Amino acid sequence: MSPRTRAVALRVLPALLLLALALAGPWLAPHPIDAPVAAPYAEPGGDALLGGDQLGRDVLSRLLAGGRDLVLSSLLVAALVTGGAAVLGAIGALRPRVGRLVERIADVLMLLPAVLGILLVTLSWPDGGRFAVIAAAVVLGVPYAVRLAAGAAAPVAASGYVEAAAAGGERLWHLVLREVLPNLRATLLALFGLRFVAAVYLVATAGFLQVGPQPPAADWALMIRENSPGILLNPWSVVAPSLAIGLLALCVNLAAAALAPQSGRKAVTVL
Repeated sequence: MSPRTRAVALRVLPALLLLALALAGPWLAPHPIDAPVAAPYAEPGGDALLGGDQLGRDVLSRLLAGGRDLVLSSLLVAALVTGGAAVLGAIGALRPRVGRLVERIADVLMLLPAVLGILLVTLSWPDGGRFAVIAAAVVLGVPYAVRLAAGAAAPVAASGYVEAAAAGGERLWHLVLREVLPNLRATLLALFGLRFVAAVYLVATAGFLQVGPQPPAADWALMIRENSPGILLNPWSVVAPSLAIGLLALCVNLAAAALAPQSGRKAVTVL
């Protein structure tokens, strides 16, 4: 194994382990997530390794069960935002008039505060819920991502082989899918990591505002909101889900940066 491969594996492994733990967490929980096992805000010990929450439920069990929906929602949001921004950015680079229109619309949507956007979409969505949060996160994420994608696609669209393909009569979708996007792999992978981190924070914000998952669901952001009044009694009821959200965002972003193909000048590692 080469030194670079070993370094990439070391940066990717924590993200894989954390994602696997979040996805398998509901099956690893030692107690039912809605069953009291201790006194409210009980200190760690006995059957509750991280203590009890505001209703005496096991914090560890709810922590293990509370990450799966957040991970799946954030992955879906990141994939939709990255894919949509990549296509729109490539089309905008190949068709400047369309690109200017996309940029103007993106500028307008970027003026909408994230919290206000979440509330507008989720409260107007029938029954609200997880799909409303996903829709809000996609709407709020595409304007930022499309500008980065368009900037990366512009020099590719102006290259000789793309101009030759266009002059040869190739259709727009062929140019987008076969000529431009394959040359943006590094940028799009890094963008996916950034949008996953942003999606984690947006989905968690929605959970904290209780416009997504509702009690008694096990959700990391909801755990922070519900247990904040008792943080001095059992800090783990708030600290544990907060650390989980931060570590998830950090590890995935580092993994995406490590997996991004290097091109151009030789990369320099800064310690």
